[in-house]
Amino acid sequence: MGEVLLKLEAASLKSTPFDWNGKFDKGMLWTLLPRQFSHVPHVTATRTFVELVALTWSRPQKEQAALQENSPSPFGPKYDAGMTLAAMVSKLMRAVQYNSYGGGASGLKHVEVPVPTPKKGEILLKLEAATINPVDWRIQKGKLRPFFPPKFPHIPATDVAGEVVEVGKGVQKFKPGDKVVAYLTLANGGGMAEFVTASESLTVARPPEVSAAQGAGLPIAGLTALALTQAAGLNLDGSGQKKNVLITAASGGVGHYAVQLAKLGNTHVTATCGARNIEFIKSLGADEVLDYKTPEGAVLNSPSGRKYDIVFHCAITGIPWSTFKPNLSANGKVINITPGPSTWATIAQNKLTFSKKQLVPLITSAKSENLDYLVKLVKEGKLKTVIDSKHPLSKAEDAWAKSIDGHATGKIIVEP
Repeated sequence: MGEVLLKLEAASLKSTPFDWNGKFDKGMLWTLLPRQFSHVPHVTATRTFVELVALTWSRPQKEQAALQENSPSPFGPKYDAGMTLAAMVSKLMRAVQYNSYGGGASGLKHVEVPVPTPKKGEILLKLEAATINPVDWRIQKGKLRPFFPPKFPHIPATDVAGEVVEVGKGVQKFKPGDKVVAYLTLANGGGMAEFVTASESLTVARPPEVSAAQGAGLPIAGLTALALTQAAGLNLDGSGQKKNVLITAASGGVGHYAVQLAKLGNTHVTATCGARNIEFIKSLGADEVLDYKTPEGAVLNSPSGRKYDIVFHCAITGIPWSTFKPNLSANGKVINITPGPSTWATIAQNKLTFSKKQLVPLITSAKSENLDYLVKLVKEGKLKTVIDSKHPLSKAEDAWAKSIDGHATGKIIVEP
């Protein structure tokens, strides 16, 4: 025997038996109920809300398989077999959310919420992987409240990979069954769940050569690293004048992509990281690696005596302009991915003094063509997502805490 528990939203009372061969057969439940059953024809009319009804049936295995194949489930027959019948009927999913600012990992709550419905121009994804970025917990802390105020309760995470199970009106590029990588935008989030809707315009195809975890790491961190190379004017085909590049926090999410992308250009790369990651960063292609905790690393001096034409400042913790300035070439430029008040003060000062050495904030915008380019680089083996750790959705708070700790090597992945 099998059971499915339904939470009813409405019930209709009739003086005659329900027309099972008519209206009821047009709905989803005809795949669940046999036509011969003991029917209770009366419900007390004074009971306005019917909350729970248990439906019991038995079917031969072959008949069940045939029904699954022809099921009108919104997720298609493939997902009828993989989901519990209760989940199919109620359309609930597991998710992790927080209800207010603050709280850190302990502020995350495991909940069941309705599976979202794709709107016009959206696709519904069954998620296979999501990644946590520092910006996710910075939003939770309220540090970005003026720019990305979340609606509570908020399901965090924006960088995801999964499979299309349903498409909204007007969607042209994707169909159910397609494997994709998507960016969900910081204001909306939604990635720490089993299903999510994504905009077609911020979704790209994921070829078989790119795993879900590799793809999920790309949107924020990969696009930021690519934007750094574009702001620096690097040609990633290796052409152009050779430039000396310094990359801080090279073992982090953005930094490890930045090292690889910079080396596709005509560059000499010096990178900073902790002692335990020096060999790892060298394996990504860095020509020189500094331990930022040593005296030499703290002042950013190139071991070969080079002056830096470009600095990709990927560290969240601040390094003062006075440390960068003596290490820059005559027209050197520091590009800061997390500008703070001191950044803007230095920019103003440099303009007033007509300094040729520049400190500039990185301005980015998510574009599907750039995300598609990164996916192709991964497919071709020219770029890789380094995975720090993988965590099931049931342990999402562990992944959250690890990101807050700030010592991840590569990307932190959550898998539903």
